[in-house]
This record gives sequence, C-alpha cells and structure tokens, in this order.
Amino acid sequence: MDSLAAAPGTGPATSPLPILRKPRRAARFADLPADRTLVMGILNVTPDSFSDGGKHPTADTAIAHALRMLYAGADIIDVGGESTRPGAEPVSPEEEQRRVLPVIQALVKAGALVSIDTTHASTAAAAVEAGAAIINDVSGLSLEPEMAELVARTKVPYVLTHRRGDAETMNSLADYGNVVEEVIEELKGVRDKLYAAGVTAEQIIVDPGLGFSKDEDQNWQLLKYIGKLDELGHKVLIGASRKRFLGTLLTVAGKAAAPEERDHATAAITAISAANGAWAVRVHDVGPSLDAVKVAARIRH
Repeated sequence: MDSLAAAPGTGPATSPLPILRKPRRAARFADLPADRTLVMGILNVTPDSFSDGGKHPTADTAIAHALRMLYAGADIIDVGGESTRPGAEPVSPEEEQRRVLPVIQALVKAGALVSIDTTHASTAAAAVEAGAAIINDVSGLSLEPEMAELVARTKVPYVLTHRRGDAETMNSLADYGNVVEEVIEELKGVRDKLYAAGVTAEQIIVDPGLGFSKDEDQNWQLLKYIGKLDELGHKVLIGASRKRFLGTLLTVAGKAAAPEERDHATAAITAISAANGAWAVRVHDVGPSLDAVKVAARIRH
C-alpha cells in the first residue's frame, strides 16, 4: 500500500482499493485544539507490545492503522518501535529507527502531528529530523544526558514520564510511602536536569507513568488525585489505555479482561482525566476517547 494511501474502509475510502491523497501541510503543535483534552493515538511498530504487538509488523500496515486513527479524529499519533511493557527485551536504537522512521515520514506527509515514543536520544533526534513534533520519553529517572541536550537544542515539546528503573526492574521498585507526593517530587528532580540543560518550562509535559513502577492500588491513587499534578505547572498527559490494572478491575469468573476488552474502562478514565483538565490522553481506541473528551469539554465550558 502506498505510504500516503487511505486504508480501505476508512474516511472517504469506500472501495477495496487504496485512495491516494495529496500530501498535506505539515501539522504544527501550535495548531492543536486548545478547547478540549487532546487524544493521542498509540501506534506500536513492535512485535511484543502488551496490547497490539505484532499487529502492525510492516511500515505499510503501521501507516494504515495510523491513518485510521487520524481519520477517526486523533490529534497526535505516538509512534514507538520498542515495547516498554514490564519484562520487554531491549531494542537497539538502530533497529528502533528502522521500524519507526519510514512510518513517521509518511505520516507527516499525510498531515499527522507525530510524537516519537522512545528512550533513546539518537532515535529521538532522527525522528525529529524526520518530522516528529514531540518527544515522548518513558525513561523517567534514567534520563539520558543527551536527551535533555537534544530537547533544549530542538525546542520541541517533551513528555517527562515518571518511571523507576527499566522494563526489567521497574516492577520491583514500586515501594512508596505516599505515591502521589513521591511521584511529584521525583518528577521535579528530573525536571531540574532538563532545566539545567536549557529546556524551558513551556516545553515540558508531565506524565505520572501509570503502570510504570506502580502497583494497582498506586495507579488508582494517582488517578484519584490527578489534579495534584497541576502543582507542577505543566501540561499533563495520562496514559492508562488497556493497562493491566484495568484488566484486574474487570475480572470475570477469576479471569482478567483481555487488553482489547478494556477500552470502555479506558474511555471512562479519559472522561475523568479530561474533567480534571488533562492536556491529553494516550489511547489505543481513538473514537470512544474522542467522544469522552468532547463531553468533558462541554461540561467544563
């Protein structure tokens, strides 16, 4: 499928053949809607992500899925080439870039605003060069010095996510006295490193890192007190989509709900996040969350 083709059955494409679209003007961060919470669609170009690993194994299938999210109303497409689930095998920056760069280039030509989901500064740099407008880094306390320098130099928005350890060790580090207060304080510590490198406050978006070095109760505590993140003074991104603690909540007959069965609960969290003023939510299923943020915006305004 051509990299700028609409996936069959999406948008105005009603035939079984792809419809070629002219390249659109590159989307800009400054043009994002400001009257509601934004919806960031998740695109995992990976074989092993917890929810949809292996579903988009080639650039063309990944682009087709991203276009479906774009035409469904996603404000941002978040492209990742390395799974961040607990226990995931690390991927070299070279392999990560092989997976994501052709996808980013095609989506930018199609008019999507793209963020790069990576912990590697070299991949972030290559993605920004390819047109990505946001760096979404879940490395947390293990921030690469090169990443801070890159964000300062390029002046792109940067998602600062709270996480202790890495994919292999983070589950063993979920030891908190007060998870809300400690997450806020640890985010401030990493923020200081960004400031020291020359990153501005306006560039920083904070993410409490649901599911990263937190147990189920801690995730719910962070969601209950989501408004306290505002004291950091930055935009807030919430990423709860299909995560394990939702599957446990929806357990039936002793069996946790499968990832694909967690989208209604995800949309509920989207509504709560939007009602509390979150800047954006990161989700797998765009449509229900887009409806939820519109409802929340109508109530708030």
